[in-house]
Amino acid sequence: MEMKLLQFLQNCKQIRELNQIQLQIIIHGLHNDEFILSKLVKLSSNIHSLDYAIQIFETSQAQSILVYNNLIKCCNDSKRQQDAFSVFKRMKEDTTTSPNSFTFTFILKSANSPLHFELGTQIHAQILKSGYGFHLFVQNTLLDVYSKCSAELDLLRRLFDEMAERDVVSWNSMIAAYMTRGNADMAIKLFESMPERNTVSWNSIITGLSKSGYMELAGSVFERMPVRNTASCNAMITGYVRQGDLDSAWKIFNRMQVKDVISWTAMISGYSHIGDLVTAGNLFAQMPIKNVISWNALIAGNVQNHQFDKALHMLHQMLLEGEFKPDNATLLSVLSACAHLGAHEQGKWIVEYINKNKFDLTTSLGNAIIDMYAKCGNVENAKSVFSQMKKKCIITWTSMVSGLAINGECIQALKLFDAMCGEKMEPDDVMFLTVLSACTHGGLVEEGKRVFEQMLRDFKIKPRIEHYGCMVDLLSRAGKLEEAVEFIGMMPIEPNAVIWATLLGSCKVYGNRELVEYASKKILDLEPPNSGYRVLISNSNAVTGQWENVSKIWTEMREEGIEKVPGCSSIQVGNRVHEFLAKDTRHKQRKKIYETLDGLSLHLKALGYVPFTTQYGLFYQ
Repeated sequence: MEMKLLQFLQNCKQIRELNQIQLQIIIHGLHNDEFILSKLVKLSSNIHSLDYAIQIFETSQAQSILVYNNLIKCCNDSKRQQDAFSVFKRMKEDTTTSPNSFTFTFILKSANSPLHFELGTQIHAQILKSGYGFHLFVQNTLLDVYSKCSAELDLLRRLFDEMAERDVVSWNSMIAAYMTRGNADMAIKLFESMPERNTVSWNSIITGLSKSGYMELAGSVFERMPVRNTASCNAMITGYVRQGDLDSAWKIFNRMQVKDVISWTAMISGYSHIGDLVTAGNLFAQMPIKNVISWNALIAGNVQNHQFDKALHMLHQMLLEGEFKPDNATLLSVLSACAHLGAHEQGKWIVEYINKNKFDLTTSLGNAIIDMYAKCGNVENAKSVFSQMKKKCIITWTSMVSGLAINGECIQALKLFDAMCGEKMEPDDVMFLTVLSACTHGGLVEEGKRVFEQMLRDFKIKPRIEHYGCMVDLLSRAGKLEEAVEFIGMMPIEPNAVIWATLLGSCKVYGNRELVEYASKKILDLEPPNSGYRVLISNSNAVTGQWENVSKIWTEMREEGIEKVPGCSSIQVGNRVHEFLAKDTRHKQRKKIYETLDGLSLHLKALGYVPFTTQYGLFYQ
């Protein structure tokens, strides 16, 4: 009967079957048999839960070394290291059992982070006392523990040097440890000293060199490899992609006899990164097997290249195909796309999808939702998500402060910033830029001055050109043009064209002719070919009645072949976002659109608004 039950356990796939087998085990009095209990514990953990497996273990009287070892391994497989340590501690207290080499190997695998360093050293001491200190398999596992748990390599190197016997795993562990810590020279020295190498050895050194950016050296090692596999090629492709060398990456990709998902995805990411979305899309279409990371690579590539509508279209395509579900990375990309487009309905639908599928509201996901709602104008929902978030980082606070500011709640933005400082969350330079922008949009001059001083005095943050630009904008918008000019003169860094353009924009509003000429000259000295600045200067001169200057600017632009960059706008209709450039003729429904615009123009004229055109541009009065 024992053999039959063991066979049943071997073939069991469902919880219902497990319960029936467990009942038979109890009926036949075999619940204390160590072989059956060991199998039952492992199976319970795999198809039911680790807690259920622990419960079976605790109610049994056959807690042998085999059962203990199996349970520790189950805890590791479930990534519950603390439970593994608890089982190990209980085993040591059990006078009927003693750890063996397998026990120490399993429990050492539970120590996999710097938090477990002290526990790792204690287990090491117990290994030496138990007489297993010279077992090669145990020593190799110790090398792995010290590699993961210790920032320093002294203990690891000492253990390696004292090993009476080493195998290729020992050498590979040392090479990986040195590579992980950026010590490529020592890793290569060890690699060249190896008495024998396997493919893992070669791949380890190539991967480390690729990650460190030593692609020439990685290439020479790659060419020396007696046998290359997919992992070797992927390491090289990823390294070349990271450096933007798509030609070299493509050569290896093209030579590969067997390409896996990693190979294809690396190439898609590479072409997306350099803005070649056509090639990236073609590669994606050719992929024999895709996964969620492949989809994410292309969706993220579209977002990075400002093809936000295409990114959202890809999300819908992914959901329609139904083979893979979006993960956190997918959602972060598409929420960013919605934020940039102001696609509120799409963004709301994605948030509903997140809630319906019970995604954890991680800090990064919460930040993305806040940013999306705020940029779509739904500041109340942004506030609601902000208040729900249990863990907030500086990006969370910055997103909310920015959201309040861009939606006109500038005083609330300033209050939230003060509340953050009160909670001992230290602001960074980006947060100060956000708060200064809020003060600018809200016309909060004195508050802006206070914040700028606070940045220097209390937080010792050195202002960037953008911070100075905010202060110039703040003073200029408030009509304090002379103070703005004085502030520019006191800047410890050279003002750029953006600073002078900021001042010029306000000179246009307040009709300060003298400053228009002064700021215009500064801009043209710094960036003469910039069409955007030329148009700003032209409009500023037009407002102050200097038509000769306007004529001169547009004539120079034509002679120099400088064209005005067309304006772009977007609108969401249903599930689609439509983008338009000035004088756009690409849209399929352009005839109806222009007919509607003509109708609106006639309506405006009937209400008394008279647009007039000159050779220099379009003006209204």
